[in-house]
Amino acid sequence: MPMQKITQLDTEKVNLHIVNWLKAYAQNAKVNGFVVGISGGIDSALTSSLCAQTGLTTLCVEMPIHQAQSHVNRAQEHIAQLKKRFSNVSDTRVDLTPVFESIKNEIPTTNDEIKLNLSLANTRARLRMTTLYYLAGIHGLLVAGTGNKVEDFGIGFFTKYGDGGVDLSPIADLLKSEVRQLATYLEVPDSILKAAPTDGLFGDDRSDEDQLGASYEELEWAMTQLEQGKTVNDFEGREKIVFEIYKRLNTINQHKITPIPVCIIPEIYK
Repeated sequence: MPMQKITQLDTEKVNLHIVNWLKAYAQNAKVNGFVVGISGGIDSALTSSLCAQTGLTTLCVEMPIHQAQSHVNRAQEHIAQLKKRFSNVSDTRVDLTPVFESIKNEIPTTNDEIKLNLSLANTRARLRMTTLYYLAGIHGLLVAGTGNKVEDFGIGFFTKYGDGGVDLSPIADLLKSEVRQLATYLEVPDSILKAAPTDGLFGDDRSDEDQLGASYEELEWAMTQLEQGKTVNDFEGREKIVFEIYKRLNTINQHKITPIPVCIIPEIYK
């Protein structure tokens, strides 16, 4: 299917802008720096690279839960490279597999395997969020989010109160194609740049595209078309399929994309 031309970032200026934004936010919050969960994927690699450039403490955290070895290898390669380049970067590893298994043994189960597997995947993300906030608390750090624009504001491809539970989001205004440009500029390892995007929540090598039914390039296209007011009737073939996928995900995940609704009490009742 035809795709719109990928916007070329002024990577040097975007990089400096985000780093300055991160540094100013941390200094205003009077914290020591940032903690970032490292998955072996491009989003967390880029986020940690940006945080490292602030000169503030940047704690990279591995949190395996029955993790695919390829993810582990990429995460460790990135952390080693980042520590070599930046003296303010440190790392720690918290094996959450036994914690996850302990919870599984205590909570009720269901015969609906689809709901069970999704709920357990989200539980993994929430265990990681809890771990990051614990480490942030004892070290005086902010939890830096790793979500990009398509995930956070397009299709809601994240876990509420999991990887969506963060203090600030440095790359959430960047499309996946822009994330790749900036990550390439910052010399993120080739193994990460070339790897198929995956959320790593199922303990195997299934990609995001396997789960979503469309690539990020296709979803970026659909996001742009919807913003321009297009409808499904404007397309056919693969374009129609991709647009329907995007529109469905955008609709069902509004509970994640939009702020939590608050029941406002009329003044006359107070």
